[in-house]
Amino acid sequence: MHRKRLVVLASGSGTNLQALLDAPDLGGDIVAVLSDRIGARALDRARGRGIAAEAVELGTDRTAWESALCGRVTAHAPDMVILAGFMRVLSGDFVQRWPVLNVHPSLLPAFPGAHAVDEALDWGVKVAGVTVHYVDELVDHGPIIAQEAVTVRDDDTSATLHARMQQVEHRLLPQVVRALCEGRVQRNGRHVRIQQ
Repeated sequence: MHRKRLVVLASGSGTNLQALLDAPDLGGDIVAVLSDRIGARALDRARGRGIAAEAVELGTDRTAWESALCGRVTAHAPDMVILAGFMRVLSGDFVQRWPVLNVHPSLLPAFPGAHAVDEALDWGVKVAGVTVHYVDELVDHGPIIAQEAVTVRDDDTSATLHARMQQVEHRLLPQVVRALCEGRVQRNGRHVRIQQ
């Protein structure tokens, strides 16, 4: 069976990328890592594994930036694009070209956006969690593939809660990527099922 070609987009340190790199078998191969930031540590993690890595920095023209990013992604002929801490919203035109997935630190549809952990604590929720979802043109809005709850402790800070969420992210994201690579994910509108 054809091994899937995976392109990862990351903006920061790349801990979710590292989890993908360290997974025993994703059922596919990460062929490139792209970032919107030249100094993103994720790029160094990719280069350390001999994976093509480059930055496509956002300038004043967002349309031109996305066109350039799309061109770089297309050059690697991916079967799937994975957002691993990629902090830019992509257009509908971009996300319709390939299956695109994202991992988010909340139980969507609660707390979309960049401040999910802080907002969960501000609301006093007792259960937070992690969501892996398909990406559409809206922020953290696409169909949910998998979720896992994380209990909020009375003494949690944003840092301690996020650290426990990241442990879940690092396990859940590779599981979902493998299921997709193995053709075990069925999607019907907003309803997604993973076959065991």
